[in-house]
Amino acid sequence: MTKFLLGKKIGMTNIISKEGVMVPVTVISIDPCFVTQIKKKESDDYEALQIGSFEKKKIKKPQEGHLKKSGKKLGKLKEFRTEVKDSKIGDSIDISVFEKGDKIKVTGNIKGKGFAGGIKRWGFRSHPSSHGHPEQRRIGSIGSAFPQHVFKGKKMPGRKGPSRKTILNLEVADVDKDNNLLLVKGSVPGIRGGLLEIKG
Repeated sequence: MTKFLLGKKIGMTNIISKEGVMVPVTVISIDPCFVTQIKKKESDDYEALQIGSFEKKKIKKPQEGHLKKSGKKLGKLKEFRTEVKDSKIGDSIDISVFEKGDKIKVTGNIKGKGFAGGIKRWGFRSHPSSHGHPEQRRIGSIGSAFPQHVFKGKKMPGRKGPSRKTILNLEVADVDKDNNLLLVKGSVPGIRGGLLEIKG
């Protein structure tokens, strides 16, 4: 069965490994998740679990009706495709599903940054800055003489974000079960306080 959780990005810090190396980590706060809906092959053509997290005092009536069987008032819901044979509505999933050294993938939402040039949007290299070069941050050629048009999908200046991004093969640096904190080696997408989907 696939391991998954919902978390909230706290920010970045660093820890010292056993070898004495400073390792940058992202701190993710994990609230207990609850199974809110089960999708089966016979009725829905695929198997998946919908889980919810981050309890609220008050939610809207349609959501309250949907969550009635689980007996919870949850602010965030996400669906994960996995086997559902032993699962029941109301089952709890907590931080203990992950262990130090596990490989995970983390999905988050990147905020919109408006109109951006090729350097900021795609990571292009700039032109020389010295000797009176007429263009420093403009993109160069956008096509050949033939055919006389720009190909579809060409990387050019334009709107950067908002978008959804997944980073694969991140390593769990540590699991703090007492404080429900997951330390992930490196950076993860999204802003501080943003919702993250963590899948093992």
